[in-house]
Amino acid sequence: MATQTKPQQRQVLLYPGEDGYFVVEVPSLPGCISQGKTRKEALSNIEEAITIYIEVLEEQGENIPEDQIEIVLV
Repeated sequence: MATQTKPQQRQVLLYPGEDGYFVVEVPSLPGCISQGKTRKEALSNIEEAITIYIEVLEEQGENIPEDQIEIVLV
């Protein structure tokens, strides 16, 4: 029986897109971007995108980037 692993937790950026959808990006995974009609849908979609992104990196023998939290004070 295969065990399902929980997606890695990553810092994400969530913001409203121009088309009324919510856009969500993962800074530590370049190009890992998704969207959804609601915040909940966008976050659910990015969880799936993160899982697939990391699976592809593993299949290709690539290093998985560390999640880096950066705090910017302005």
